[in-house]
Amino acid sequence: MARHLPPLNALRFFEAAARHRSFVRAAEELHVTPAAVSQQIKLLEDHLGVVLFKRGKALVLNESAQDALHLVSDAFDQLERAMLRVRSGSIAGPLIVSTPPAFAARWLIPRLNDFYARYPDVKLHLLATRRIVDFAMEEVDLAIRFSNNATQPGLSVESLMPERIVMVAAPRLAKSIKVAADLLRADLIEDDWHIMRGTFPEWKTWLATLGVTDAPSNVRRFGDADLAIEAAVNGLGITLSWYSLVAADIESGKLRQVLDRSIPTDLSYQLVMPRNKTVLRKVAAFRAWLFEQAANQAGG
Repeated sequence: MARHLPPLNALRFFEAAARHRSFVRAAEELHVTPAAVSQQIKLLEDHLGVVLFKRGKALVLNESAQDALHLVSDAFDQLERAMLRVRSGSIAGPLIVSTPPAFAARWLIPRLNDFYARYPDVKLHLLATRRIVDFAMEEVDLAIRFSNNATQPGLSVESLMPERIVMVAAPRLAKSIKVAADLLRADLIEDDWHIMRGTFPEWKTWLATLGVTDAPSNVRRFGDADLAIEAAVNGLGITLSWYSLVAADIESGKLRQVLDRSIPTDLSYQLVMPRNKTVLRKVAAFRAWLFEQAANQAGG
């Protein structure tokens, strides 16, 4: 049976413009100019013999176009799912993963040789960034996020592993700390980024939890977790860190926990992705591998 459909490209432009109520924002999503969006909308209006939008400071859909919008959006969603199912039959191809820089450098990258050996056809592309990715606007398959958010609308969110704060130093320095008061005569390292976010306490607050009320005077400050950890590895002082970021250094002997003191938190690394990405074999493979690695760390 012959289908009597308008140009699908014009429909795609209509759906984006109607959803955003803006030719400019639709153009940004579709990576074209606003003039190109306007041209495609005019083409569709000519084909249908209907004016779809009232132009002005804001676009206003006519009543019939408004009624049709959700059907058109659903149709494109189904087309996308259908094409993803076709693509999901193969594990080969690019896999784009967004992840915090420190987590990428200190937890993920040291483990990647195992993933590459198992899945040589997956072309993994890591985007190390603190910025929250916009899946609707960016070509990203999944993201690893550090958060306590349980759900995010329209996204699949799974807790990869919970986190706790530990106190670590190079072995010789760690061995010299016998009681909490000894920390006042040691060089202490602060991670500005996590303190600024409110996820780490300052040393004064941390010491108070150990019963030490005097304020430390010998604090060395670094801009992020990776620098703070490297400073500790090189014997520059004692730092507070997320356990996952220093687990490999503790296992290798580069760092030791100080006073065996740790504090659990409600934060965790979470695996976040659009729900339609879960059908891709390469995504499923990377997800399973991540959870296996996390379980190995917990078991260790």
